[in-house]
Amino acid sequence: MKIVLLSGGSGKRLWPLSNDMRSKQFLPLLQNPQGEDESMVQRVWRQLKNVGLSTNSFIATGRAQVELLQSQLNNEATIIVEPERRDTFPAIALAAAYLYSVEGVSLNEVVTIMPVDPFVSDDFFSHVVELEHAIKESDAELALMGVVPDSPSESFGYIVPVHNTGVSKVEQFKEKPRKEEAAALINRGALWNCGVFAFRLDTLINLLISMNLPIQYDEMCKQYRNLPKNSFDYEVVEKLQNIVVTRYVGQWRDLGTWHTLTSEMDASVYGKGVVTEDSINTHLVNELEIPITVIGLSNVVVAASPDGILVSDKSHSPRIKELSGDWNQRPMYEERRWGQYKVVDFIRYDDGREVLTKRITITAGRNLSYQYHMMRSEVWTVIGGEGEMVLDGQYRRIAAGDVIQVPAGMKHTIRAINDLEIIEVQSGSELIEEDIVRLCMDWTEIMSYTH
Repeated sequence: MKIVLLSGGSGKRLWPLSNDMRSKQFLPLLQNPQGEDESMVQRVWRQLKNVGLSTNSFIATGRAQVELLQSQLNNEATIIVEPERRDTFPAIALAAAYLYSVEGVSLNEVVTIMPVDPFVSDDFFSHVVELEHAIKESDAELALMGVVPDSPSESFGYIVPVHNTGVSKVEQFKEKPRKEEAAALINRGALWNCGVFAFRLDTLINLLISMNLPIQYDEMCKQYRNLPKNSFDYEVVEKLQNIVVTRYVGQWRDLGTWHTLTSEMDASVYGKGVVTEDSINTHLVNELEIPITVIGLSNVVVAASPDGILVSDKSHSPRIKELSGDWNQRPMYEERRWGQYKVVDFIRYDDGREVLTKRITITAGRNLSYQYHMMRSEVWTVIGGEGEMVLDGQYRRIAAGDVIQVPAGMKHTIRAINDLEIIEVQSGSELIEEDIVRLCMDWTEIMSYTH
């Protein structure tokens, strides 16, 4: 069995820590068994390794999340990169083409699709393996995994099985019913739809052929924007007749809001700040360098990042998704494969010139690509650590106090010997992350460019 984890979304319900570049699955607010901070995607990958499934697992995602996944998973995962953000049907179709034409996976192999960020216990992944048996024993076109509900929630879709035990055919689906209807469905044995399903690879490959879509990965990438921008449910599931569901009894939660996420956080304070003892069930998450104090407020979440500050009653925190959608601002914090950066200041002058100031941290042993920019020049001031750089083919060592000028068009890169901190000031006509021409990534290859 092969597993494809879908990683996408903007996580607007966890604003201001999540944004278009750093979705909820990347927030390091959970703890691993050693007491170290970890994100949802790191937790899931660790669990897949625990049950021996990681070597057969892949992650499908957009270009914007590739470096962050590489960084958080130490380049352990094979990543299937979507040419652009669309919907779950194009993403799964691309993954199927990749497995078939690049990995050489047998058409008879079972492929399981699941989200990259469920909050579950290890036995959840052991149960995922049962989907393969369900497909083979029932000869179904699709096998779903349903979670036995512990309450009539309005937040999830429901799967109604024909029978209430073992592997059963699916009678109907119901998307996010009202509480009273959800309770009635549960009485009929309905299960929560947790977004985990499986099919034989030939099921999807044959579907792509019938839709006159390519089954070779390279060609699929070229035609990706022509694929229907629909969910897999709408494009595939609703048209299938032979669908079965397996029952999972155990821990499963969607930590998609501050209300649900804080319920699984081990500490009440992350970052600089204080929450007084009379503030019951209150959490503070602070990514800023200034302290925040919360006094006498219960059932509240306070979250602060360079993108903004949220103060909310926990039960009302999901409403932030409705409000943040109208804020058209660039992400002020990003994690990359080489480290991270925070935007300190941004100015746009009347003549059209822009100036952007970043505080960059490059992790020891990692490096930027050998690159140049077309629309901006940069000035770097090293404020901490040691490193080495190549500037237009010239190699040099750098340390705290050094100032380096990088005109537009000049090739450059930096590698951190130990954790390296830099203040970068960009100036130009248009300061966008896409203004990067990358020549190579590997440091050994980069050194071959030096004089």
